[in-house]
Amino acid sequence: MNAIEPRLTRANARQAALLLARQDAVIARLTQVIGFPVFSHPTDTPFAALVRTIIQQQLGAAAAHTIHTRLVAALDDQVTPERLLALPGQTLREAGLSDRKVASLHDLAAKTLNGDVTLDSGRLAEQSDETVTAQLTAVRGIGLWSAQIFLMFQLHRPNIWPTGDLAMRRGFAYAWGVPTPTAERLQRLGEPFRPFRSVVAWYSWQAGRLKPDMTAPHEPPSEASM
Repeated sequence: MNAIEPRLTRANARQAALLLARQDAVIARLTQVIGFPVFSHPTDTPFAALVRTIIQQQLGAAAAHTIHTRLVAALDDQVTPERLLALPGQTLREAGLSDRKVASLHDLAAKTLNGDVTLDSGRLAEQSDETVTAQLTAVRGIGLWSAQIFLMFQLHRPNIWPTGDLAMRRGFAYAWGVPTPTAERLQRLGEPFRPFRSVVAWYSWQAGRLKPDMTAPHEPPSEASM
């Protein structure tokens, strides 16, 4: 495949989708019924994006939005590590945060301020996926899934494949017409889509959410050739 810049944009995500569509009939069908991937320019700072991700863990979209809105209001719309650490724990709990998430947010803020976690956009752009993941997963309460969501939607890295995400696995199963794969099996099934697995992950989520008509002839990806 042709080279794509290390950060996905609307233009090169479309290019990646077209390249993938040439090798996979399902992707070709998804481009027809869903369109092309949208990776919008982030509106949050990297720190604010991680705060949002921590809040979203194990919550429905509506509940997470409510808690996030309360927290941002308590911070006077300034989601920074300094302001977060200055906010009383009771105020965080009144916003709807659990003790575990309060501890996670405090640890993230502290590690950001002491330099253990680098959230400067320029420096992040120079770091590999593995380096960013290692830094983030050293923060209490940030696991692999949270790091991958950050890499994919904040940094727009093109080859992220969050196999631990059940919604993505179900969407992949719907689109390709296979039983819902385990994380291990989906890891193997994703290999042919390197180095643009973020695009396929995006399509999997959209397929699971929108349930598009996939009746055009296609075959599931083969593991035999891997």
